[in-house]
Amino acid sequence: MHIALRMNLYRAATLTVPVGLVQAAEDLGYHSVWSAEAYGADALSPLAYLAGFTRRIKLGTAIAQLAARPPATLAMHALTIDALAGGGRVIIGVGVSGPQIVEGWYGQPWGHPTERLRDYVAILRKVLDRDAPVTHDGPEISLSYSGPGSSGQGKALRSILHASAPIPVWLASGGPRNTELCAEVADGWLPMALGSDAHLAPLERGWARRGGRPAGFDWDLAKPVIAQVHGYAIAGATELASACDLVYVADDAEISYPVVRIMSPPDWQYHTVLLGMRRAMELMLTGDPISGVEAAAIGFANRSFPAEKLEESVLAVAARVAGVPSDLTQINKRSVHRAFDVWGARAAIRAGTELQALAGHTQTAAEHRQGLLDRLKRQTRS
Repeated sequence: MHIALRMNLYRAATLTVPVGLVQAAEDLGYHSVWSAEAYGADALSPLAYLAGFTRRIKLGTAIAQLAARPPATLAMHALTIDALAGGGRVIIGVGVSGPQIVEGWYGQPWGHPTERLRDYVAILRKVLDRDAPVTHDGPEISLSYSGPGSSGQGKALRSILHASAPIPVWLASGGPRNTELCAEVADGWLPMALGSDAHLAPLERGWARRGGRPAGFDWDLAKPVIAQVHGYAIAGATELASACDLVYVADDAEISYPVVRIMSPPDWQYHTVLLGMRRAMELMLTGDPISGVEAAAIGFANRSFPAEKLEESVLAVAARVAGVPSDLTQINKRSVHRAFDVWGARAAIRAGTELQALAGHTQTAAEHRQGLLDRLKRQTRS
């Protein structure tokens, strides 16, 4: 969880950038400051101004309106501001706004906003990455343009300016289709009217198309996340539980990551961070299961309870946590994570992702995948 400052300059008839407030937020360790736009002050100029008065705090748009500028233009703004800020500080949050502004202010058709947002983000990333001259053939936006009025002389180009550091792209969404798209293609999410479980299914669908839930998602949620584990927690289930803030298990639960024996280590490499080197090494080399009692004893879980008392006990803990004001809870949670960050825990966990990907290219993993595919084919034919 990070603490951020939001500026509402877009609502004001006159523009006064709160430099002193932002500097104070930076001194207090705030992660980021965010600007927005509607049909007054734009979202990007205040961030460029603040870049000259700050050193570390990240500069984000929440949001830059899709219809306000082509994706290549937004990428140019982001590259320029990040260079002025010293690199590694800009976060680009993009959203579609609403038809009143899109058609009434920018004079563009509302059309198919989800498809347009997908095209927009794809082009934005291509410009930022500079892997090749930018081309894109999408249902809503194409480069080079070849529609009505085209001269036919458009040329694929690559940004002259190089990125000082990778620039994350976040999406704002409220409806299920754009939320699903966000989980599929974005680096972060700016939820609109978050307050129910209605967003969870679209997020899960988007992550599934992406190839999996990004490591550490639960880790950075503002609210505490509690895992209640009973029965078997195997492979990915152990990763999900380990990313939660509090973990309570049944005494007779069985927890294991047997995938280390046939394919790869976990991509959310929690073992060493939570368990210490010796215990982590044993579990990583054997893939053997541990009981709930042992999981609590070695640090994977906070506590274990008899299975019949697990839910009652976890709800009691949740009630205790809920009794603390939410603003203080967020800071309390962040204080623990900040210490872990200083110790290098997050970097250690993410370093495991690289080795998990490498393991997927070993001969053993390839043979296992082929064997699994052959078994599935035989079962299908029978």
